[in-house]
Amino acid sequence: MKLPEIDVCADDAEAIAAILDGDVNAYSTLVLRYQGAIFNLMYRMSGSYEDAADLAQETFIKAYDQLYRFQKGKKFFPWLYTIGLNHARNFLRDNKRSRLVALDDYEAGSGLDYPGQQEENIVVKLDYEQLYAALNQLPLDYREALMLRYHEGLPMEDVAEALSLKLSAAKMRVHRGLAKLRDILENNHDGKGRA
Repeated sequence: MKLPEIDVCADDAEAIAAILDGDVNAYSTLVLRYQGAIFNLMYRMSGSYEDAADLAQETFIKAYDQLYRFQKGKKFFPWLYTIGLNHARNFLRDNKRSRLVALDDYEAGSGLDYPGQQEENIVVKLDYEQLYAALNQLPLDYREALMLRYHEGLPMEDVAEALSLKLSAAKMRVHRGLAKLRDILENNHDGKGRA
């Protein structure tokens, strides 16, 4: 899920200030704004809709309980994402599982707008499936960085903050992740790698 293009940082700060002043209902603004991104993270990490729903809910509860620690002037989403990422990692470690996640159902269009669209949609879906299968072959650190940067559309500064890295380290992780992803895709395309 793409984050809204608008600058939500100011709205987030207002909601956080209201929550800290005792308006518990203001938290729903943050939950509604970021629930899709946090659910997607949890689904990619756990591979289960049920676990993802539970983990997302638990992430928002943890964030609410720790909101007093949020640093004023910082962006909320990277802070929330870090809480979610750590929670998902703990879940995977505690449950000793790391499942590959299939591509979410891809809906390219609601109908046939022109002849050949159905075939084109199938090719696009296969390309996405190949990409996500390759992403799932990456080490988790690289996959996280690439998903934050390209799936969530975060600027590199926010990627670094969400992953608790320096900016240069985050850039290097994204660069190396892209290089490894390219290798995986080329090897699979040449028939050398996994299908």
